[in-house]
Amino acid sequence: MFDSKLGIITLFSDTGVVVLFVLSVLLFFSIMSWAIIAFKFGYIRKSLKESHAFLDYFFEVYDVEKAFVKSQEYRSGSIPNIFRSCYIEYKALDGRYDIRHIRAKVALAVKREANAENKRVASLVPFLATVGNTAPFIGLFGTVWGIMTSFHTIGSTQSASLAAVAPGISEALIATAAGLAAAIPAVMGYNYLTQKIGVIERDIELFSPDVFDAFFNEP
Repeated sequence: MFDSKLGIITLFSDTGVVVLFVLSVLLFFSIMSWAIIAFKFGYIRKSLKESHAFLDYFFEVYDVEKAFVKSQEYRSGSIPNIFRSCYIEYKALDGRYDIRHIRAKVALAVKREANAENKRVASLVPFLATVGNTAPFIGLFGTVWGIMTSFHTIGSTQSASLAAVAPGISEALIATAAGLAAAIPAVMGYNYLTQKIGVIERDIELFSPDVFDAFFNEP
């Protein structure tokens, strides 16, 4: 076991500067991907939970005053945030302008906050797609460089023995493995989070007419 660990340490210590740089980039991508996945998973899960809880209450009471008070408990949910923004806009305009102007402003507030929520829940997720698309190619670059190193060693030593070729091949394999290790979780995380974001976007789209109707008592 000790010899195995020592071999791995020696392998990395003997890695060329270019491949070492490639591995550093892939390590950074991997760390960032896992951090984003963990953060967005918790954030989106909480947003969905709070939005569904607020929707249940909203349709149960169908009273904007009570719903606004309840929305204060849900600060991470997209639906409560949209309702709260709409309520504040409505109260700021009520009694100061005619109903047509108020309706137009409230509709604009709903649209504006809906767009803001869509951007908020989708933030950072495109980075996962970038990692998933680019990490294998970055690893491939390290692979190609390792193979080039192997051929250069063969030419310099005039020997095609395993001892001469192995270091370059090892670099190539490490780079390939690192590229896949960074890309696979990023793609899986991106697909999962995108699906959940789609659910939030559909909820927002369906809720927008309901919140508008609630303020103007439309059937």
